Amino acid sequence: MNEPRASRDVCKSFDPHAGKIQPLREQVLEVAGLSELFQVLADETRTKILYLLAHDELCVCDLAEVLELSLPTISHHLRLLKAMRLVKYRRDGKNVYYSLADEHVLRLIEVAQEHYEEDR
Repeated sequence: MNEPRASRDVCKSFDPHAGKIQPLREQVLEVAGLSELFQVLADETRTKILYLLAHDELCVCDLAEVLELSLPTISHHLRLLKAMRLVKYRRDGKNVYYSLADEHVLRLIEVAQEHYEEDR
């Protein structure tokens, strides 16, 4: 008879490998805070904004027009993206233009897109 799936996914007995535990605890600290980044990226609108900015520097008006959203909505999302250091901006007179903060953001987008396209 087949074992229930829940039973197959756990150890038969609690017996942690003592020599592995402390190094793993130290390693896991390296990813502390990454969940905040992924929470910001989890929003479809913010992902679209980053995707567009990966192609060109754009102002709030351009982003609002392309995404068919209001200026305050776009500004709100850009504030969050700036706070997470995903986008940067420059002023040109009365206009403010946004772009990706650095190549790491572009790589995040590219890797996520490649992963999403796998097995589709």
